[in-house]
Amino acid sequence: MSIPNELLYTEEHEWILVDGDVATIGITDYAQSELGDIVYIEFPEVGSEVDQMDPFGSIEAVKAVEELYAPVSGEIIEVNTNLEDNFQMINQDPYGDGWIIKIKVADPGELEALLTAEQYAKKVGG
Repeated sequence: MSIPNELLYTEEHEWILVDGDVATIGITDYAQSELGDIVYIEFPEVGSEVDQMDPFGSIEAVKAVEELYAPVSGEIIEVNTNLEDNFQMINQDPYGDGWIIKIKVADPGELEALLTAEQYAKKVGG
């Protein structure tokens, strides 16, 4: 199980990478392995606003359907439309090509509420 040190994590198994005021968000390697084969993603509307830890969409796998939670508040500025034709990209590369959305971060202070790689590893037993 991969848990990159440069990312932050939520208790609900999302990861976030912040570059300036833009946050790229996806689900963790642990989450994709627990879900199994991803078959569908409900994306949010580009331009919509989301609050920290509110659902922004859902992810459907063979085993289950789970909500996706926003690690930070802000405006949805991009969704990974490449996933529409290849949901398995999340299973194959959850921290790279399998990213799900990008958010323009409204409050960088919210990042302090997220887990470090070490804290997340303890949570998932890694």
